[in-house]
Amino acid sequence: MEDLTGSNRVPSTKTAVALGLFDGLHSGHQDVIHAAVDFIPEGIAPAVFTFETDTVTSKGKGGVDVILSRDLKFELLERLGVEYIYSPDFLNFKELTAVQFVKMVLKDKLRAKYVICGEDFRFGRGGVCGKKELEVLCKEYGITIVVVPPTIIDGDVVSSTRIRNHIKLGEIEKANRLLGYEFKMKLPVVYGNQIGRTLDFPTINQYIPQRQIIPKFGVYASKTIIDGKAMRSVTNIGIKPTIGKETEPLAETNILGYSGDLYGQTVEISLSRFIRPEQKFTSLDELKAHVMADIEYAKNL
Repeated sequence: MEDLTGSNRVPSTKTAVALGLFDGLHSGHQDVIHAAVDFIPEGIAPAVFTFETDTVTSKGKGGVDVILSRDLKFELLERLGVEYIYSPDFLNFKELTAVQFVKMVLKDKLRAKYVICGEDFRFGRGGVCGKKELEVLCKEYGITIVVVPPTIIDGDVVSSTRIRNHIKLGEIEKANRLLGYEFKMKLPVVYGNQIGRTLDFPTINQYIPQRQIIPKFGVYASKTIIDGKAMRSVTNIGIKPTIGKETEPLAETNILGYSGDLYGQTVEISLSRFIRPEQKFTSLDELKAHVMADIEYAKNL
């Protein structure tokens, strides 16, 4: 996948451009991407126009909680078959009028032949335009609009807001069902307090950055990707209340059957199932007993 952001490069052929923030690349977003990929047999390259999520504000209050990091979003888009991506800083584009967006971005930069969006897509300064205005403006340049209907799961529209709510409540299986994949984070491994090793359960520690959505504090059955292989693991999301030395939320993961050194590496973990809330135990022995039970639970999934 070629990233056109910050360059003068343009696609070598006409494109089918999927439009959207794609902040979680959930099942509904994937349906929009698939519609763009479907034009490949016509010699049309699938492309995506999106924004850097961190710069998009929500109701004027410091921005949205990121479900999927930029790197993971790009990786998933490439796996879905996208050949070009253009993902500028929202702050540099928010003042573009609808006319400027269609001409400068869709026609000139992305060489669009088709444009694909969801029914609720908004664009232009202040988000004043929708699919009807997009169709009228694109028609002038011979660009055809494809509007993808909402994706319905469990009787309701799949949305990032709905997914965020599930994640914050620890309803990770429901969130994963809407996402179409397991909720994941890819973060650097940092040095911890080594308590896990004294309990015979060595772990990796990864601080969760600001603006990344934080799942409900607790213990999760998880998977950890090491050298391209998914290994079963148990992840605690929280601040280690029994130890009492953390103030920033982090993911502490015990990888079942693994004893290598991952310090300094960037490692991907995905959450499969909520096991129990984070607890403060009265002793390290009590903590160890619960960790053993968590591991047995994960083994038996």
